[in-house]
Amino acid sequence: MPVPWFLLSLALGRSPVVLSLERLVGSQDATHCSPGLSCHLWDSDILCLPGDIVPAPGPVLAPTHLQTELVLRCQKETDCDLCLRVAVHLAVHGHWEEPEDEEKFGGAADSGVEEPRNASLQAQVVLSFQAYPTARCVLLEVQVPAALVQFGQSVGSVVYDCFEAALGSEVRIWSYTQPRYEKELNHTQQLPDCRGLEVRNSIPSCWALPWLNVSADGDNVHLVLNVSEEQHFGLSLYWNQVQGPPKPRWHKNLTGPQIITLNHTDLVPCLCIQVWPLEPDSVRTNICPFREDPRAHRNLWQAARLRLLTLQSWLLDAPCWLPAEAALCWRAPGGDPCQPLVPPLSWENVTVDKVLEFPLLKGHPNLCVQVNSSEKLQLQECLWADSLGPLKDDVLLLETRGPQDNRSLCALEPSGCTSLPSKASTRAARLGEYLLQDLQSGQCLQLWDDDLGALWACPMDKYIHKRWALVWLACLLFAAALSLILLLKKDHAKGWLRLLKQDVRSGAAARGRAALLLYSADDSGFERLVGALASALCQLPLRVAVDLWSRRELSAQGPVAWFHAQRRQTLQEGGVVVLLFSPGAVALCSEWLQDGVSGPGAHGPHDAFRASLSCVLPDFLQGRAPGSYVGACFDRLLHPDAVPALFRTVPVFTLPSQLPDFLGALQQPRAPRSGRLLERAEQVSRALQPALDSYFHPPGTPAPGRGVGPGAGDGT
Repeated sequence: MPVPWFLLSLALGRSPVVLSLERLVGSQDATHCSPGLSCHLWDSDILCLPGDIVPAPGPVLAPTHLQTELVLRCQKETDCDLCLRVAVHLAVHGHWEEPEDEEKFGGAADSGVEEPRNASLQAQVVLSFQAYPTARCVLLEVQVPAALVQFGQSVGSVVYDCFEAALGSEVRIWSYTQPRYEKELNHTQQLPDCRGLEVRNSIPSCWALPWLNVSADGDNVHLVLNVSEEQHFGLSLYWNQVQGPPKPRWHKNLTGPQIITLNHTDLVPCLCIQVWPLEPDSVRTNICPFREDPRAHRNLWQAARLRLLTLQSWLLDAPCWLPAEAALCWRAPGGDPCQPLVPPLSWENVTVDKVLEFPLLKGHPNLCVQVNSSEKLQLQECLWADSLGPLKDDVLLLETRGPQDNRSLCALEPSGCTSLPSKASTRAARLGEYLLQDLQSGQCLQLWDDDLGALWACPMDKYIHKRWALVWLACLLFAAALSLILLLKKDHAKGWLRLLKQDVRSGAAARGRAALLLYSADDSGFERLVGALASALCQLPLRVAVDLWSRRELSAQGPVAWFHAQRRQTLQEGGVVVLLFSPGAVALCSEWLQDGVSGPGAHGPHDAFRASLSCVLPDFLQGRAPGSYVGACFDRLLHPDAVPALFRTVPVFTLPSQLPDFLGALQQPRAPRSGRLLERAEQVSRALQPALDSYFHPPGTPAPGRGVGPGAGDGT
């Protein structure tokens, strides 16, 4: 038995209040104002064009406050519509200019001042209304006599009767003057529905509306519609949008009493319910009961995704509007928190589904985007890692520029920004001299630049290699001394050699098996999907090579030479070659099998898959492929049966459904099956899911199967 959660009638708020409304007779709009003021309403609506803010030429009238009131506009006693009355409160802003300044502005049109010091003030006040799908603007002319002109004081108000809107709709109101001297006022008014109105019998559209309750049963939510068995009505679930039309999620035409179950994971703040009787000219009534539900807000952030569009542009994809701001941060390898680059960069306001840009010169895998809401971190993604590879052991240098060409440099570290040069004991301080030399010689990558400073990424690999070279030299000397001792003690030599062999094997296992990933560059979206898979595999004990991360070497050596070198190195180290099949790869393989050569210009100059076929095919034809090759394809993109039969002599896995078996095939041939294989498969699946969603469901396209209610996705 469902437990009552909260009862929602078709009225505003969780506890509907019965309203008794004033009645207006007639269909004409009207205006009236405070005593002493004169006002006039233009006969027709105007275009809603606020224009830019301009300097006030002297004292002007400006809106200071908006006040709304619900009324009924009636043609007769039982034929009324809900209407919104708006009062605009006005005040005198600005000051008289000095005489010479008055001469300067003397020729200005529409100055709003008739005579200096003792003139009346006039203003054209615009009221803009928006209640989807209706929008209109009206113009009110107001005149204040000189006796009431007091600087900074309120002069009264002008009232507009009235704006008709649909029951249950949300009305957004703006007010400003023409010309506009200040930022416009805005106000949002949620209109009640039929059950919040004492006079609902006077509104024809309220006579046959069904009764709707919302209740909870554990994690599920029930929509209970108590209507007669003969009552036919429509029910629709949709995502209400701040800008633009709603996004429909589910729609049904129903009859009689109904109980519709929603899963708690489908709740988001903008999920709204629309219900209406299936009768001519019936009004559709809307409620949005989950705006304040904590579960809905958690689901909203879990559904939000950051998507990289180009090097500099990206967007936040989410079902609903989010109050959020974003900034870049720098994430170093080793699990340290991502450090916001504020300053020198700044937080930027984020609008859902609107393309945003960061002023970057180059991308870097260590650059990530943080999204905050209410000063709390909600989302963080390293957008450039999929296309540029895993995190690099680079140091970020922050250059600050001051007056007279003064500049200072510091290296970003977990403990803060270390000035260079410095005598501190941090890693960047010890290598500060070398980092400055690399910066001057052009070995650092500039990521951002403006008048206030710049960001540089300087590689640290060579310094780490030098340090490890000394370690290896010491190890070799130790091994030589140990060998000499073992020669003197033959009886113990075999035992030491066995231990040494085990250590070498365990070290190789820890270093990870080499994997060469080959694919056909069908399109940029598929390349991003491949980059996401390669990045996810790098988090495992695998050393992944893919042409996407080696464009410079690929261009210098040529695709054929680059692939031959990578294949030879991978197989010599006991690694595995992964053939990632797509529709383009299957077509190319079939063409090779038929003609023995690929058509010219069919693929780009960096397509290593096309270049690899000349030596991959002999391995398969001569039976050398098993044990050294595996195949893979993505669910919903290609069925394994579409792969040519020659290539099915090695295992072909579908991803992500067969990830555990795929990762098992990538392990060392004689390595034991790790108990963490399922955990690693889940880790790879989570890392791959955003890229799969982006590829199969581009931004703005609702994903199949994400509908709510019974028969989700089946509209009528």
